Amino acid sequence: MSIQLENISKYYGQQVVVNNVSLEIKDGEFFVLLGSSGSGKTTILNIIAGLVQPEKGKVLLHGRDVTDIPTQKRRVGFVFQNYALFQYMNVAQNIEFGLEVQKVPREARQAKRDELLELVGLVGLGGRMPSQLSGGQQQRVALARALAVEPEVLLFDEPLGALDAKIRMELRRSLKRIQQKSEVAAILVTHDQEEAFDLGDRIGVMNFGRLIEVGTPRELYENPKTEYVASFLGSANLLLGQIQGKKIRIGAEAFSIPETTLDLASNDRAQVLFRPEDVDLAQEGDQLAGLSLGKGKIIEKEFKGTYEHLRISLPAIQGVRAIAPTTPYGNPGFIVEVNRPPEQSAVLPLDVGNEAYVGVRRMHVLSHPGLNFLVVTDGTLRSQSALAMGGYMARMAHARLTLLGIGRDLSKIDDHLIEARKQIGSGMAALQVQASPEGFQTAIAQTVEKQHYDLLIFGWRPSAGYEQIEQALSRGEHHLLLATQPVGKLSKALICLASGEPGKDTVLFAGRLLRHMGAEASLLTVIPDHYPNDVPQNRINRFLTDGQQSLARFGVTGNTMIKHGELLPAVQEEMQNEDYDLVVLGAPLPERQGSVDLSAVIGPIISSVENCSFLIIRSQHYQRLNQRFGRER
Repeated sequence: MSIQLENISKYYGQQVVVNNVSLEIKDGEFFVLLGSSGSGKTTILNIIAGLVQPEKGKVLLHGRDVTDIPTQKRRVGFVFQNYALFQYMNVAQNIEFGLEVQKVPREARQAKRDELLELVGLVGLGGRMPSQLSGGQQQRVALARALAVEPEVLLFDEPLGALDAKIRMELRRSLKRIQQKSEVAAILVTHDQEEAFDLGDRIGVMNFGRLIEVGTPRELYENPKTEYVASFLGSANLLLGQIQGKKIRIGAEAFSIPETTLDLASNDRAQVLFRPEDVDLAQEGDQLAGLSLGKGKIIEKEFKGTYEHLRISLPAIQGVRAIAPTTPYGNPGFIVEVNRPPEQSAVLPLDVGNEAYVGVRRMHVLSHPGLNFLVVTDGTLRSQSALAMGGYMARMAHARLTLLGIGRDLSKIDDHLIEARKQIGSGMAALQVQASPEGFQTAIAQTVEKQHYDLLIFGWRPSAGYEQIEQALSRGEHHLLLATQPVGKLSKALICLASGEPGKDTVLFAGRLLRHMGAEASLLTVIPDHYPNDVPQNRINRFLTDGQQSLARFGVTGNTMIKHGELLPAVQEEMQNEDYDLVVLGAPLPERQGSVDLSAVIGPIISSVENCSFLIIRSQHYQRLNQRFGRER
């Protein structure tokens, strides 16, 4: 491999700039890091070049560990967005500069210079000054100068960003051709998707310091794994359907799930992606190709030159929720984006106000469903922890976030929600606000009945007692996060496990959440002293090893521990030995009347363990019991 990054992280104070990034780039490969501003892509480039030192992790170039080696000894060629040419030197002198520093003889320098001028298409311009060149020509000079020292890798920091569209397109072709001829591995960072698709043999998509997905342009566009990549790369129609065996159901219709996503559990929700070009339109339902979504009305029409773009409003489908595009306020149904080539538009002309049946020729199931968080705030100081933790986790996971403001004075709560929204900022899949004059239990019950949430987050202090926690666990299907202090990052979690099926659910959701934070985990099981022999310990060892492997599938590093005695002292001892940001616990099963009692195990732990937040995870057994008791009530 030309370039290897092993668990690279970089922080500026409490801000996570690069979060546990690992990456391998092959010899001669043109790799593109794609992401919005502030995603961490340029910092990774600077770390590879040696301009920035990581907090942890390794950088290897052709198998050589260069993490602590100065920039000038790494044999890296760097091409900047602003060219960084020496304005007092002519083109030839700029190209020869690195060779002169290396004390290469004059004849060899000139031969290399002439070779590179021909390679970049600037023969005869060696005597010109940078100010006499166009922007595209200056960028070619910068590339030739980077190649002159025969680097082991080439790094491009948005090299085409300052150029106009036509020159960018021409220079992209030249850049790819020159890189292929030089056979040097290259990394280019950009926020331009078209540029990434044109240049990249593979693309890595970044967001808030995390490398979300890596793949070829076609793989990432047609078969993304995450909601973020699906919506970031081009237009996306995303629906939430239901898994039934080896099929996914969208209303009355069902289609087979590709083998690559068969690990999704039956009855789980699943996100379904179809691109605008995958949509089929017809005058009658039986003329559709593929899955039928029903009959809709055209609400927008745009001519895009090579295709026609439509937005179609469809009625709601029972059990199906639209994720993207965003449904306008007050619309009970959902919107579908459609792109049609001219030949299809000619066969079935449609204008705004017309109706047509809508079908989908190709669907893709995301293997990493998006998360949906509910943050409860009442404007008190305690709520600041929930806002800070909820905003941080939603950004890292690119989750959808709802702020639920609770208070009898709705005008005061509305003002608080405006400020809370500003405090949380952007970077999540979606951010909504709601206000309720009801009490804590009623407000949550009403909210989670209307919408599924994966995680409920609220601020908590031991002095507040368990009542609100027990109330929050008595409704809905969400897990619960008790935010005890505002944090800038979450780096280490202690997962307390009892072996068995509920423990498996604890590991799976913890892994699903922690993978987005780049956090490590420790799996802890405590064996009571009254166990008579070591047979249970052997079984527990296997259980913990399986849990460790399950975390690894999410990309979460984990170690295992077995302690003897009581759970509370064991957790307290471990918290003294290590700095954990989060303690993960399995929720107790509900009682016959559906209520939850935390006094036996969870209550003493959360009341006596300090300086961390708590994640309480409900198993599928919990959900089934709660639903059964709800029916009985």
